[in-house]
Formats: sequence, structure tokens, C-alpha cells
Amino acid sequence: MARKEKIISKILSGSADVDLTFDDLHNLLVSIGFEVRIRGSHHIYRNQGVEEKINLQKDNKKAKPYQVKQIRAIPLKYRFLIEEA
Repeated sequence: MARKEKIISKILSGSADVDLTFDDLHNLLVSIGFEVRIRGSHHIYRNQGVEEKINLQKDNKKAKPYQVKQIRAIPLKYRFLIEEA
């Protein structure tokens, strides 16, 4: 299984919210078409087909668990990452 698919699987399963790195989430979102705008420590991701904005901040090198949970809600609503895997 490729790295991208492993990250998607972790996000969708909810098994590793505290273990995902910020860089993994950033690279995943950019690879599936999100555009990023950086304002200070906030990385704001937008995609034309997604109503919500994703706002990520680093917690050392990790992504914050509640932000991973917010990302998990997007594919459930839009069937977005599920079709990418």
C-alpha cells in the first residue's frame, strides 16, 4: 500500500488521530487538489468543490487530533478521499 493510501486509511479509520504528522496531512491535502494559504501559523486549505475551509496548525511536528477529526468529516460528506484511495 502506498504512503498516500496509508494516510487516507488512518484518517478514515480514526485509529491514529494523535500520530499523524502535519506534513503528511499537508501533502495529502495538496495532492488531492486543495490550495493552501498561510497566515502566520495557520495553514488554510480550500477546494472548489468543498464548502468548508480546513484550518491546520502544527503541534510540534504533529497535526492536532481535533483537526484530523474535522478532515475525516469531509469525505463522509463529499465522498472525497474515499474515491481517491
